[in-house]
Amino acid sequence: MKLCVIAGDGIGQEVVPQAVRVLQQWLPALDCVTADAGWDTFQRTGQALPEATLAAARDCGAVIFGAVSSPAYPVPGYRSPIVQLRRALGCHANLRPTLSLPGCGAREGVDLLLVRENTEDLYIGEEQSDGETATAIKRITRSASRRVAETAFALAAADGRRRVTIVHKANIMPLTDGLFRDCAREVAAAYPQIAVDEMLVDTAALRLAQVPQAFDVILAPNLYGDILSDLAAAFGGGLGVAASLNLGAGIAIAEPVHGSAPDIAGRGIANPVASLLSLAMLLRRHWALPQQAAQLEAAVKHCLAEGLATPDLGGRSSTAAFCDAVLARLR
Repeated sequence: MKLCVIAGDGIGQEVVPQAVRVLQQWLPALDCVTADAGWDTFQRTGQALPEATLAAARDCGAVIFGAVSSPAYPVPGYRSPIVQLRRALGCHANLRPTLSLPGCGAREGVDLLLVRENTEDLYIGEEQSDGETATAIKRITRSASRRVAETAFALAAADGRRRVTIVHKANIMPLTDGLFRDCAREVAAAYPQIAVDEMLVDTAALRLAQVPQAFDVILAPNLYGDILSDLAAAFGGGLGVAASLNLGAGIAIAEPVHGSAPDIAGRGIANPVASLLSLAMLLRRHWALPQQAAQLEAAVKHCLAEGLATPDLGGRSSTAAFCDAVLARLR
């Protein structure tokens, strides 16, 4: 197993090395390669995602990416390195689970998976402005829509899930969102054992806020999936514990969802749970090691249930101390 480790900016420099340390000491066959990306890298080299980093990611086939600090103003030549990396590696599906974790203030009984198309929609970055009118292109293709739908239904079937909810706004955008919805319906026909329903994105947001337990698998285009997955994270304990995995053909990027948190960077108190659980997703979905994934998840949950936590969850553990406790339970 090879892993490209890209810590990125801010607390990514703390949580990712500590989480990777757990995996390396527990699974010594893991071969790790470190690489640079992010805003700090851009300021230093003029590239947010250097070619050497992209080459290392391709060579390893598995990546963990920590966090990115992005400027609040347009910077010539700068583009989000994680967006670039997802596209360059063909990671078409973003998987965002939300689970009721102990000790996190999570809503009871939540166990949902949001599958988000990861390569197109408004996030293609094609914008123009004449100073008075700004226009952004929303691109939805049949191939990308079918591909992510096939991933969502295949995962639902493999995990024994019973229902997929297709989210769209086809009543307002019948050509773009309508195409996404129709492709998902076509794929659903091959999975008669899985119930299928649809929701307009605004209705889905309301329902998710009211009763997150009502959802099993949510399938959404890029923009809606981005927003809904962060909303769902509130019911699993917040972004500090929110894991994700970007899946492609034979390649995957584990990505804790939180930002770079410059206000606490360098203090050693950042929450490593999202990084640990993202690595567990990599174990399960990419390296096909479900037993090890379950063991890592169980160790994290056990620590949280015992009251071990970083300050964001009301605890006193440091990043390193929490990872030490997880490692002790794995051994």
